[in-house]
Amino acid sequence: MNINRGNPFQKEVVLDSWPDFKAVITRRQKEAETDYLDHYTNAHAVFYKDVRAYRRLLEEHDVINWDQVFQIQGLQSELHDVTKAVANSKQLDVQLASFKAVHFYPESTLPDTSLLTSSPLRLTQLSVADADLLNRTWSRGGNQQCLQYIANLISCFPSVCVRDDKGNPISWSITDQFATMCHSYTLPEHRRKGYSRLVTLTLAWKLHSRGFPSQGNVLDSNTASIGLLKGIGVEFLPCRFHRLILTPVASSGQGHL
Repeated sequence: MNINRGNPFQKEVVLDSWPDFKAVITRRQKEAETDYLDHYTNAHAVFYKDVRAYRRLLEEHDVINWDQVFQIQGLQSELHDVTKAVANSKQLDVQLASFKAVHFYPESTLPDTSLLTSSPLRLTQLSVADADLLNRTWSRGGNQQCLQYIANLISCFPSVCVRDDKGNPISWSITDQFATMCHSYTLPEHRRKGYSRLVTLTLAWKLHSRGFPSQGNVLDSNTASIGLLKGIGVEFLPCRFHRLILTPVASSGQGHL
């Protein structure tokens, strides 16, 4: 859907065959300017009907740029083992993170903005000027590549935030390049006031109104977020979301994982 809407992250789709395809990989267009250490932007999404077709596509010459630090993500259980086997043969390290995958039903739970009616707080969207704050508060951030990546996400995709009386964000959620809600965060001193619920539901509704699926993922250890998600009635999917970060051995220690 992002490719059909201006393609802001310069993506393209690679298939094993057409029209009867069995494996799909999205990747950055080869002509796109690329930072070889930027795994945030150098991201691939994978879907396959036959895991053997996926492995053959990985092994095919010129489908993946194995000289860069990059990520592969998907929802299928064999993704890690197959990717790791091919990556190891090409001398890349593989770091896996696995999450609960969730789907929102924003049409059944509309955001309640009443908690802001008698306060100076405003429900609005993020701006690129807020990227530094998001970079400093994201567990995956804290580096220049993430800062630029967040700025690009804010520029290209829907976001929601609550701002205080000085205009500073205190709670927010953004959308990544695969239309997944991510980096939902509330500053510690403003927690337990309903802001996380408000921004989450508002962003889910905003994505849904534009025709996108409302989806996200959460770490098993993030009990606060899991409790919030259960409270607003999301569907926890039977599959898991897997994110693999692949680093050429020669680049180990240079990238920010």
